[in-house]
Amino acid sequence: MKFSANLGFLWSDLPLPQAIHAAHAAGFDAVECHWPYATPAADTAAALHQTGLKMLGLNTSRGNPGENGLAALPNREPDARAAIDQAIAYARAINTPNIHVMAGFATGPQAHATYLNNLHYACTNASSHGITILVEPLNRHDAPGYFLTTTTQAAQIIQTLAIPNLKLMFDCYHTARTEGDVTHRLRELLPIIGHIQIASVPDRGTPDHGELDHAHLFQTLKSLGYTAPIGAEYKPTKPTDETLDWLKSLRLGSNT
Repeated sequence: MKFSANLGFLWSDLPLPQAIHAAHAAGFDAVECHWPYATPAADTAAALHQTGLKMLGLNTSRGNPGENGLAALPNREPDARAAIDQAIAYARAINTPNIHVMAGFATGPQAHATYLNNLHYACTNASSHGITILVEPLNRHDAPGYFLTTTTQAAQIIQTLAIPNLKLMFDCYHTARTEGDVTHRLRELLPIIGHIQIASVPDRGTPDHGELDHAHLFQTLKSLGYTAPIGAEYKPTKPTDETLDWLKSLRLGSNT
């Protein structure tokens, strides 16, 4: 299996270019991040070039303090589209193939229509640059009130829009906490999945303990022919370099 370090959580104490180098030294195959915008794109691109790693994805801005995305917020279309434009520009500058468009805290038919319109805008503007737009359901425990909450809801939106560069970010942690039955959902949704992320359940720690059997998960992905890097998006409880026994174990061939 290949793994991507999510630098939103891993080595988050380091400037982004240094975190990229740390991920490379630790043996990760790729990186991804949340909000890289405080770092000049040229600096990020330089670190990626020096390490040979690819930045697989980044998020659109959360918005104002207390917000968690803008794309489903009625009457905030200008802000949502500015965030989309910002993300596309940064992704182009560092050759990133995926952008997660964050929905935000909203509910109801107007929010649904707003979200679809903004996703259409994002996909249209990203397609000419070879960029895929991702949507990610967040669990109700960590993000109460978030618009997108289940893989079923996300799949319906993807089916409704029927745009080739709109895919599902399948976060095993969020899916397990909201829906369960993770490996079945993976098998069912694989045709529309653009990226997969992992963490333990329910503490969102290293993927080597908890309710979700990651060894079984990895075997399932191998049996499905999934070869893209899997995003390690867990919250370290100590310095990141001290939390990588799970990765070292997999690299030595155990649990695979």
